Amino acid sequence: MNILLVDDHAVVRQGYASLLQAVLPTMQVREAANGEEALARVLEDVPQLVIMDFALPGISGLETTRRLRQRLPQLRVLFFSMHDELPLVRQALEAGASGYLTKNSAPQVLIEAVHRVLAGHAYIEQPLATQLACTPQANASDPRLQSMTQRELEIFVMLARGTPARLIAEQLCISAKTVSNHLTLLKSKLQVSSHGELVHLGIDMGVVRVAG
Repeated sequence: MNILLVDDHAVVRQGYASLLQAVLPTMQVREAANGEEALARVLEDVPQLVIMDFALPGISGLETTRRLRQRLPQLRVLFFSMHDELPLVRQALEAGASGYLTKNSAPQVLIEAVHRVLAGHAYIEQPLATQLACTPQANASDPRLQSMTQRELEIFVMLARGTPARLIAEQLCISAKTVSNHLTLLKSKLQVSSHGELVHLGIDMGVVRVAG
């Protein structure tokens, strides 16, 4: 029996792997640094649970989850991410995730989430669950969001957060030209003409949050 921990930061992976191994000594905790590696590891040995980061280089966490669930519909995936924007949480759940919590959570929250999802239950971090229950899904059903691919959504969020295109290319392991092409397509889909308008639209849609 094993858990697969997917995160592109080695220190983060190793820290949480050690925590989970200590709490679940009968489980083997395996690691993957990106979506491609996660897909290969799952094919080698199907885990009882995949703990998935949202933003990964190459194939995004959302796209990796979608592909895994297509191949293995019963596979349990728990998102563990810095992202806490509701449209992104909803996208993760729509991709087939069994749960979602943020990396701001205390270690015992992660442990509780792992236990619950392994037992076949859904788990959403309490603040996010409350927000999902109290927030209308108007933004989630926005046709402009629905028209985006998983990669476009990921780049849209990063651009709206103010991440430079060069850094997006580095983090996603794609070329600067590819980022530029995505930006052009996003502007067309979202009917905006400037980066500033894109940022404001991201705020309006709720995919980025303004610090209060």
